[in-house]
Amino acid sequence: MKEALKIRTRKYAADCWNLCKKFPISREYNAYCSQLIRCSSSVGANYRAACRAKSNADFINKLKIVEEEADESMYFLELFLEVSDKEHIEIKRLHKEGNELLSIVVASIKTMRNRNHKSES
Repeated sequence: MKEALKIRTRKYAADCWNLCKKFPISREYNAYCSQLIRCSSSVGANYRAACRAKSNADFINKLKIVEEEADESMYFLELFLEVSDKEHIEIKRLHKEGNELLSIVVASIKTMRNRNHKSES
């Protein structure tokens, strides 16, 4: 599962990067593209860091960063849907993938928190 998610988050970052290559070069698009590339790549980078966590608490903290970055990626994809008249199919696909990654991460956080509470009891 961990390796599959590492691959999936890396593909997500690459796909977001490839999407950004399709937009015109302008101050406005460049700002949004830079943000999307940064936060989408941070999803995978921070997931990898979570996989090397030193404790359950460290794992949860790192996954919370993944959660934030996935949500931020979705925000910029939503902005692209509003400001651009191109690539809507790809933007929606990436938004769906971001939402699925977010759901996986949130479920993992809940699972770890439940395990921690059970072990404390």
